[in-house]
Amino acid sequence: MKTNRRCRALLAVSLNLMALLFSTTAFITTHWCEGTQRVPKPSCGKEKKTNCLNYGGNETANETNQNVVHYSWETGDDRFLFRYFHTGIWYSCEENINAAGEKCRSFIDLAPASEKGVLWLSVVSEVLYIMLLVVGFSLMCLELFHSSSVIDGLKLNAFAAVFTVLSGLLGMVAHMMYTQVFQVTVSLGPEDWRPHSWDYGWSFCLAWGSFTCCMAASVTTLNSYTKTVIEFRHKRKIFEQGFREEQNFLDQEALKYFRERAEEERAEAGDLRLQCLHSCSPN
Repeated sequence: MKTNRRCRALLAVSLNLMALLFSTTAFITTHWCEGTQRVPKPSCGKEKKTNCLNYGGNETANETNQNVVHYSWETGDDRFLFRYFHTGIWYSCEENINAAGEKCRSFIDLAPASEKGVLWLSVVSEVLYIMLLVVGFSLMCLELFHSSSVIDGLKLNAFAAVFTVLSGLLGMVAHMMYTQVFQVTVSLGPEDWRPHSWDYGWSFCLAWGSFTCCMAASVTTLNSYTKTVIEFRHKRKIFEQGFREEQNFLDQEALKYFRERAEEERAEAGDLRLQCLHSCSPN
């Protein structure tokens, strides 16, 4: 039983640690959502000769470079670039079309005013989610390595399960609130930021993977607690049954002993009366 309990506790600790690592990574990265943004092509110049608009109508440059497009209202999407972007809880980063690298800006500033409260609530929930995961992980480690008795281990196990379940619920709410804020920002956010197309990124997958590991850890911890309690109750029942049977056996032995003693005493008393009668009778 002790080996099974230790294996279940080790599995719960491993799942909780994975949930903690996934949630922390998702919280600090900027790939919750990613996609493309449609932006106007910049003007062609000395340093910019590709993927740009030629306002001067330089036919020679246009003939030698197929990526240069004449500025015309009839060119449609040829007047636009589709730059890559990725967004997290804190920042939204976009490909820099004028230079190498990316430029980032605060996603909290991009969110509409009506959604800023929900976004901050999502941030607070994410922080609490991580903190409760840390508490649950600490309790599981204490139960695994430092519990001096089974009763103390059960108490730590129960508290760890409660904290892990609460953290999972907070994490689920936080992820859903962020998704709602991002979708509203796509529709009502700044014109120069609104995505042309987007999808969820690997940080978002890590966040929900963390939630899955968290709930699996809580279920494993509750399962360990329940199995231990059931095993203790079963052993107690067997002990009580054996004790009652032993007590009944002892009672029967004691009753038999007292009966035999009573019969012996009656026999001795009868013998004494007979002796007294013989001694007291005249010759």
